[in-house]
Amino acid sequence: MTPLLLLGIALAGGVGAVARFSFDAAMQPLLRRLERPGSHGFPWATLLINVSGSLVLGMLAALAGLAGGTQVLPHEWFAVLGTGFLGGYTTFSTASVDAARLIAARRWNAALGYAGGTAVLSTLAAAAGFWGLALLV
Repeated sequence: MTPLLLLGIALAGGVGAVARFSFDAAMQPLLRRLERPGSHGFPWATLLINVSGSLVLGMLAALAGLAGGTQVLPHEWFAVLGTGFLGGYTTFSTASVDAARLIAARRWNAALGYAGGTAVLSTLAAAAGFWGLALLV
């Protein structure tokens, strides 16, 4: 791993974090309008961020030839975009805190649905991106 690659990963991670913050901030007014009074909020934005990031990571993995197909994306770019940008964009640690917050509010069904939904939907999105694009490459 070269210093230039490490720098690229670090910079892309920062850009990904800014993209996540911006997406979350843009979603909040819409989510507040859709929220039921007294519902304490459901972390929809974080769920959408993690699922969309997983979908794109699956697509990048296919482009990098990880499905055994043609390698269109060099492994260095996979590291910059996957580990860097999408590592900064997705936020499974925030998802864990969001689930804990739902538990603390005694919203057991919401917590279970959110934690399980995040894991299952993100995995399905990654698989869809991976295999869907792998069939085309």
